[in-house]
Amino acid sequence: MRESRSPTVNTHYMKAPNSTRQPNPVSHFIALAMVIIAPVSATAQTPVQPATSTANAQIVGTPLSLDDAVKMAEGQSEAVNIARAGVQRSEGQVMQARSQYFPQISGSGSYTRTLKSQYSGFGSTSKDTTTKVVSPPGPCDAYLKDATASVADRLAGLEESSRCSLGLNPFASLSSLPFGQANVYSLGLSFSQSLFTGGRITAQNKAAAAGAQAAKIELTAQRAQIILDVTQAYYDAALADRLVTITDASFTQTENVLQQVQLNKNVGNVSEFELLRAQVTRDNQRPQVIQRRGDREVAYLRLKQLLNIPLEQPLTLTTSIEDPSGLPAGIQLTGLNVTSYDAPDTVASHRAAVRQAGEAVRAQEGLLTVARSERLPSFSLTSQYGGVAYPTNGMPTRSDFRANWTVGVAAQIPLFTGGRLRGDEMVAQANLAESRARLQQVREFASLDASVALNALKQAMSAWEASKGTSEQAAKAYSIAEVRYREGISTQLELNDSRILLEQSTANRALAARDLQIARMKLALLSNLPLQSGTSAQSTTQSQTQQQSTQQQSAQQQSTQQQAQQGTSANQQIPPGL
Repeated sequence: MRESRSPTVNTHYMKAPNSTRQPNPVSHFIALAMVIIAPVSATAQTPVQPATSTANAQIVGTPLSLDDAVKMAEGQSEAVNIARAGVQRSEGQVMQARSQYFPQISGSGSYTRTLKSQYSGFGSTSKDTTTKVVSPPGPCDAYLKDATASVADRLAGLEESSRCSLGLNPFASLSSLPFGQANVYSLGLSFSQSLFTGGRITAQNKAAAAGAQAAKIELTAQRAQIILDVTQAYYDAALADRLVTITDASFTQTENVLQQVQLNKNVGNVSEFELLRAQVTRDNQRPQVIQRRGDREVAYLRLKQLLNIPLEQPLTLTTSIEDPSGLPAGIQLTGLNVTSYDAPDTVASHRAAVRQAGEAVRAQEGLLTVARSERLPSFSLTSQYGGVAYPTNGMPTRSDFRANWTVGVAAQIPLFTGGRLRGDEMVAQANLAESRARLQQVREFASLDASVALNALKQAMSAWEASKGTSEQAAKAYSIAEVRYREGISTQLELNDSRILLEQSTANRALAARDLQIARMKLALLSNLPLQSGTSAQSTTQSQTQQQSTQQQSAQQQSTQQQAQQGTSANQQIPPGL
């Protein structure tokens, strides 16, 4: 029998050992012609395919780069706004503590209108409560001698005046007192200055300053965390885009194989079993396309939520996931300066959590001093100045006010508190011991976290280097498998296996690129990042879910491949014409 050989097939491509069919030259020529014409006719018919459906395709929207996303992140983050409010609160506490060093001066003023007084009506039926001075009626006033009278006359006049006054109102002298006056105006100033407090004020200022510094560190940490979260969300969305592109290409490949098998079936070169297997392979690819599109939608929603972008607004990511220079060139914020991704700061004492724990220790030391100062006496200088006026009617004048000014020194010392001071000191000592233990614990966690971050970078770098060239080799192998299958010297099983390897290698390349970019960003922000973050964990969990989904789909494809191998074994017992 004369062997038919196509001029496009290289001599080093060996014929598959399980191939039992011999291509007919005439039918082979017709099949090749129909393959060439098939794309044109397929385009004219516009079949509905998930890979090219305009309803499921990502709509071109507002372009967004990673630099733009990072710049938008800080102003749109609720966590950053909460941390900024904490800084403002701590600055207010510092001002409260510092104010105790300065004198406290306050003013007061009041007006009182007496409607009915208990001091009115003594000795007479008159309701008049004015303070008008009335001269004694005669003849009592005649006994008062002037200064030119002799001593004997003056003494005699006083005795007569005293006997005369016994018959008058005994409460008449009360009319000159301020009791029960109808109008009372009072103005006052008070002054107080602490002289000695046993170190309490200094310790309170120390604790407040430590709290303010910890709040500033927290603000920087939240800024760094939101940058990392946005970077993760951005690359998760870019990875989802890439995986959708891969599954669409894989679906297109299975669709093309199905069309080719259909043409070969029409000319009688393949069996109906191979046509059914090609249809099943194409249909099994549809759920993967749907799942990838759903994952992409969730990734985009997560990114929009972080940036406070309307969820219905479409986005187009412009930063490539495989671009090594895709990270922002420089991140400069208050207390945060990242300009190099190649020399990260991994010193444990420089971590934000360690610095916050150190400030907490200093704050507790100040509070312990405050508790101990309560046992010591405290001295303060006080002064009161007041002016009171009792006008008979209308507004008072300056001459109506009577001044009262006092200055004093006040001392206060606890004598017996029932154990309250001892209890306060014990609580402060326990808080200080706890804060020191937490500082040591955080140092250890920071060292461990830095080692894990470095290991993650090395692992991502190794995966990235290992994936170099693999996707190109897989694409080349698939193109060779297409030629071999088209020329009839390989099976559909070999073509499906090459397609699966191509999809896996391309997806692994995209995953390695995503992990490498995030590992670099995390190390660059490591000194300012908190040790734990629920948002970061959520994004990491999403990435792990995508990786698990990829692994499950690969396992599903391998299971389908094994079933196809079993079907091939069974098909070898069936004649090609059936």
